[in-house]
Amino acid sequence: MIAIDMLSGALLLAGAALGVIGAIGLHRLPDFYTRAHAAGITDTLCAGLFLSGLAIHFGATLASVKLGLIFLFLLFTSPTACHALAKSALASGLLPWGAGAPPPLATTNTAGMPPSNP
Repeated sequence: MIAIDMLSGALLLAGAALGVIGAIGLHRLPDFYTRAHAAGITDTLCAGLFLSGLAIHFGATLASVKLGLIFLFLLFTSPTACHALAKSALASGLLPWGAGAPPPLATTNTAGMPPSNP
C-alpha cells in the first residue's frame, strides 16, 4: 500500500512540477505560437500525470475508469484546440516571431519610444 501511495504522490508531484514549468514557459516565451505550444503540451501532460496519479491512488474502481476516460478525452481535444487556435491566428495575419515579426518588447524602450543607437 505504501508503494502505491508513493507512486501516486510522485505522479502528482511530477504533474505539479510540469504545471509550474508550463506557467514559466507561458510567461517567458516571446510570441503567441510558442506560448500556445507550451500551453498545449503542459495541459495534456500535466493533466495526464494528475489523472494517472489519482487513478493509481483510487485503485481498481469506477472512479479510475472515469479518470481514464477523462484523460482520453483530454488527449484528443487539447492538442486539437491548440492547433485550431494557432491556425486561426495564422489565418488572421499574426506572424510567428522568427518569420518577419519584430521580437516582442524589442521595438520600444520603457518610455514607449523607439530605441536609439548610441
